[in-house]
Amino acid sequence: MTADRPHDFGTGAGTGTGTGPHPGSAEGAGIGTDEGADAAPGAVPPAAPGAESIAPPGAEITATPGHLARTAAAADDDGGGGPDGGILGRAHRALTLGIVSVVSLVAFEASAVNTAMPVAARALDGIGLYAFGFSAFFTASLFAMALAGEWSDRRGPLGPLFSGIAAFGTGLLIAGAARSMGMFIVGRGVQGIGGGLVVVSLYVVVGRAYPERLRPSIMASFSAAWVVPVIVGPLVAGTVTEHLGWRWVFLAIPALILLPLVVMLPALRTLPRTRPAPAGGVRQVLGSRRCLLALAVAVGACLLQYAGQHPAWSALLPAAAGLALLVPGIVRLLPRGTFRAARGLPSVVLLRGLAAGALVAAESFIPLMLVTQRGLSATVAGLSLTGGGLTWALGSYVQSRPRLEPYRERLMVLGMVLLALAIALVPLVLLDGVPAGIVAAAWTLGGFGMGLNISSAGVLLLKLSRPEEAGSNSASLQMSDALGNVTFVGLGGVLFVAFGGGEIGASASGASAAMSHPAAFVAVFAMMAAVALAGSVTACRVK
Repeated sequence: MTADRPHDFGTGAGTGTGTGPHPGSAEGAGIGTDEGADAAPGAVPPAAPGAESIAPPGAEITATPGHLARTAAAADDDGGGGPDGGILGRAHRALTLGIVSVVSLVAFEASAVNTAMPVAARALDGIGLYAFGFSAFFTASLFAMALAGEWSDRRGPLGPLFSGIAAFGTGLLIAGAARSMGMFIVGRGVQGIGGGLVVVSLYVVVGRAYPERLRPSIMASFSAAWVVPVIVGPLVAGTVTEHLGWRWVFLAIPALILLPLVVMLPALRTLPRTRPAPAGGVRQVLGSRRCLLALAVAVGACLLQYAGQHPAWSALLPAAAGLALLVPGIVRLLPRGTFRAARGLPSVVLLRGLAAGALVAAESFIPLMLVTQRGLSATVAGLSLTGGGLTWALGSYVQSRPRLEPYRERLMVLGMVLLALAIALVPLVLLDGVPAGIVAAAWTLGGFGMGLNISSAGVLLLKLSRPEEAGSNSASLQMSDALGNVTFVGLGGVLFVAFGGGEIGASASGASAAMSHPAAFVAVFAMMAAVALAGSVTACRVK
């Protein structure tokens, strides 16, 4: 499920990011292994190259604000009055509008969180736990993706879809009503469970409800659904935060979820089943190998982040337990050779995690830095990230040009270099005399680099995968995305606290807090720039 950026909900992302299943994922997506363990028969066929996940605008496809309308019209023309029509034809209109509405609401919430988070953390006296507000979402969604995959394979997508939407709404309510940072983090974790369930089950719905010729169009509509929320989300969230309070950014969205559900429900009830449901229920789903591995990774990541933010001898035990759970799980969930950047597919998967993790971790701290160190309003701080979403779409468009196909690997290297440069430029705003606008300019550059890189990774993944492995390999790409978010947001939180960031007072105004702890932010951005540079080296090995 990116802060849960679009690319975290998927890169997720995103606040936003930040990070969603690849269209080639096996039915139920979830977690893929190099052995293909637990792969369910009747998997959804890989989508055509260029189809997209629930990710930021243009991630792995070319998307513009008008893309949904154009693809729908083209599909309708292609349908020629047949029984299927296009994605907005009579046969699919209600389901398409419902799906796009759900994605748009999730996108709006994702873009709004970055804007409201600094104010929420200070109000709850939880700056020291700031990173947990983001990583809780990513960690919980990582497990939920595996759960949704198994659940959808065994019982169909309706159970995880409706449960996910309910959990997402419940998490929003918990976070909005929280009286402590601990309860706020619990709410974000519940949101993450909902997000992971929704993102996987929606792809199963697409695989069962739409004929193969329409799947690229509906996948494109997912990406197009992010464009408007990325533009208006920070402005709306900032205005609500300043005039009504940060809590309403979370409390207002659950009521809006009901309408898309009502629109989709008739079409969802008619979804075909691919095979009879096997014996067993929730216990068998939770006990599957993929779910257990994902749970071990999620718990391990939580323990490591906790230990990192509590530097004492007593933290050694949770740190050791976290490593014991995290490392074996990751090794079994990703293709062999991923962590040594073996040439080809393993490097593509590793690169996805490095790119998404570096971007999301850096982006998570930008609004906090602008609010506490430069005294900007939440609205202006959130708007500084808007340009990155738009240039992400532009970068994706550029890499999709046929004449640039022979240079795809070089484009990926360029994309990572641009991302590293963007992250390195951001902390210059801490210097006297440097305008705050440099952050918006830098993030515009970084978004373009991500568009070049993330989209190309999806294309290369399908190119390097045999048809029978496209599902598990695509799931591995999503797992790398989610793990990158969890790992580097957690590392950013550790560095932030280690360099004194946790001492920024909840009651400090922007003016009095200005320049109080610049080293904490510099440490985070320096580390993430180094991660992006490491990604540029990895990009040289994707052939």
